[in-house]
Amino acid sequence: MSRYPLEGYRERCGTDVVLGDRYASRPLHLDTVVTIAGMGFGALSANAKEALGRGASGVGTSTTTGDGGMTPEERGQSRNLVYQYLPSRYGMNPDDLRKADAIEVVLGQGAKPGGGGMLLGQKVAERVAGMRTLPVGIDQRSACRHPDWTGPDDLEIKIAELREITDWEKPIYVKVGASRPYYDTALAVKAGADVVVVDGMQGGTAATQQVFIENVGIPTLAAIPQAVQALQELGMHRKVQLIVSGGIRTGADVAKAMALGADAVAIGTAALIALGDNSPRYAEEYARLGSAAGFYDDFQDGRGPAGISTQDPELAGRLDPVAGGRRIANYLRVLTMEAQTIARACGKAHLRNLEPEDLVALTVESAAMARVPLAGTSWIPGAR
Repeated sequence: MSRYPLEGYRERCGTDVVLGDRYASRPLHLDTVVTIAGMGFGALSANAKEALGRGASGVGTSTTTGDGGMTPEERGQSRNLVYQYLPSRYGMNPDDLRKADAIEVVLGQGAKPGGGGMLLGQKVAERVAGMRTLPVGIDQRSACRHPDWTGPDDLEIKIAELREITDWEKPIYVKVGASRPYYDTALAVKAGADVVVVDGMQGGTAATQQVFIENVGIPTLAAIPQAVQALQELGMHRKVQLIVSGGIRTGADVAKAMALGADAVAIGTAALIALGDNSPRYAEEYARLGSAAGFYDDFQDGRGPAGISTQDPELAGRLDPVAGGRRIANYLRVLTMEAQTIARACGKAHLRNLEPEDLVALTVESAAMARVPLAGTSWIPGAR
């Protein structure tokens, strides 16, 4: 009775979101709060990048370039394409900045905050090398920090430069790996970001060491409240949008992130699984690689049988970008519908109306991290 639920067949629950309306004259208007995170051409095949663009466009959301630049396939099939501006600057040029619908300045990634990346030489094929201005077949190291600025004041200058290049049309995101989300969010806002992206440690990568993946960064659940607190204290919550990524798999994950204060979420690894990575179709080939159908692997050496994480022309040709786009679109629709189902049960007519009061925690640890009460009590561990 204290939460009057909405009828799913008769009463609307909105899912749209506007990203980047702080300064940009052309903010992104998306039909769902679920977006696709940056995964670069080189790490993924051209067909995979095209499929991600097709899938995102099919449900009215955005996808993101990743390291290595913008491919015509991806730009041509993406209604809303976010261009990642990374420390490596591989493939970066002003023309592509202008072609993009938003620009994401990447400071860090959840799986490796404070660390750079590595694309093994097996995946640096001729086209990848040409886009990155690198030798063919040589391991490619991505830097851990930007070469032309050292702090938030310099970032403010860089954001102003990007705005000038794009005539103040494009939203500027700042992406940080979750390690100091309170301070990093506050500094990103100070530097002039339209959108802050916080990537938790569950975010996937094939481009760093195991010790980084398992031990560096903090969980997404712990990062969201800290980022939201920074925005609230600055009076910028909902004015500067917060995108959360890292371990988003289900509509319940989406709903929880929204309830904790996010404006949108981004998926990466989950999108590759939906695209067909480790599908049973290639079970024998997965076995030869030491894996099995149903167990996701990054295949950083470029031999992924499904044609997703490879630059081998024969393997990449196995992935039909049209069919792959349909699979991605279906998955995005399911995530959105699951989140709507939960929101309606909470009596919310829009996903953005989910709030911390809709949540309780089942363990003391999760209650402390999420800053919501332990179930059956009014106790928030650590709260004053």
